[in-house]
Amino acid sequence: MSHRVLIIGAGGVGRVVVHKCAQLPDVFGEIMLASRTKSKCDSIAAELKRPIQTAAVDADNVPELVKLLKSYKPEVVINVALPYQDLTIMDACLEAGVHYIDTANYEPRDVAKFEYHWQWAYQDKFKKAGLTALLGCGFDPGVTNVNPEINLREVTANGRYWQDGKWVETKPLEIKRSFPFPDGIGPKNIYCLYHEELESLTKHFDIRRARFWMTFGDAYIKHMEVLVNVGMTGIHPVKHKGVDIIPIEFLKTLLPEPGTLGADTKGKTCIGNWIEGIDKNGQPLRYYVYNICDHQECFKETNSQGVSYTTGVPAMIAARQLLTNPTEYRQPGVWNIEQLNPDPFMADLNAYGLPWLETWPTEPLPGE
Repeated sequence: MSHRVLIIGAGGVGRVVVHKCAQLPDVFGEIMLASRTKSKCDSIAAELKRPIQTAAVDADNVPELVKLLKSYKPEVVINVALPYQDLTIMDACLEAGVHYIDTANYEPRDVAKFEYHWQWAYQDKFKKAGLTALLGCGFDPGVTNVNPEINLREVTANGRYWQDGKWVETKPLEIKRSFPFPDGIGPKNIYCLYHEELESLTKHFDIRRARFWMTFGDAYIKHMEVLVNVGMTGIHPVKHKGVDIIPIEFLKTLLPEPGTLGADTKGKTCIGNWIEGIDKNGQPLRYYVYNICDHQECFKETNSQGVSYTTGVPAMIAARQLLTNPTEYRQPGVWNIEQLNPDPFMADLNAYGLPWLETWPTEPLPGE
């Protein structure tokens, strides 16, 4: 049985989601891609081997979203627009009676907070409506890593991690390690910062310590320091020739559109979980599960680089599971993806472009 899906957002991640959905006509029989700029949607549609519909929509405007949803009548919306727009799209889905999927938590425009409580507050509304909302269905969880403005907010904000039942706050990029990445990538500097999945994982599982690490090159860090020092990463309006501008949004305008970088991006991504604990026999155990993606291979398939690919593929998989596996993935309410049965999702990662590998390290995490 084929289904109808609406994808909102025509950036690099949206391109990947459309390509991957289009590869599965038996599941996604009808596809619409919508964005504020319809020409971006049309450009992506022209890359495909099968026709899809496109539309212009302002994802900040609930009535406009509702009008599109009621006209097109999708079964599910895959939201890969900006995190600022999560709540308006969720409101529209509730009014139009459509299931909802996203890749990153809601974030207010004027506060650099990456928290799920705004979306968790929709639990009763979605349950009452008999609708499902699946949150954080990217890779880590996703879109925040390919939108330059969101990435800048993450890097310049204070970090925090979970330990022994409480949050420990750190200064931006205060904790640094060198990690020996597999598959020939080699040692890279990693930095401890806050990412929203720490909030959901520590809520849903009993974890003694949970930290999120990300790599940054030395040149990136140096440029970031300069931008912070001159105020270009600010999130509050400042006057410029009598006009209010937000520095970080102006900076985003100057930076390349992430979706245009695929052809020139080379190298590999490595995303994984390093887990330590006690096994069923009471013995210490280390477990490292990870995925490797080659930027050029991702571009050949979807015209997008690996960071967009690792976000877009899981979003498609979440939609596939919701539509074809309703017993496990279509329960009314608001759910983070880790609350559901992981086995079919992990199997789909292997089947649709993000195969994972697992090892059992004998040495502790470097720097511990």
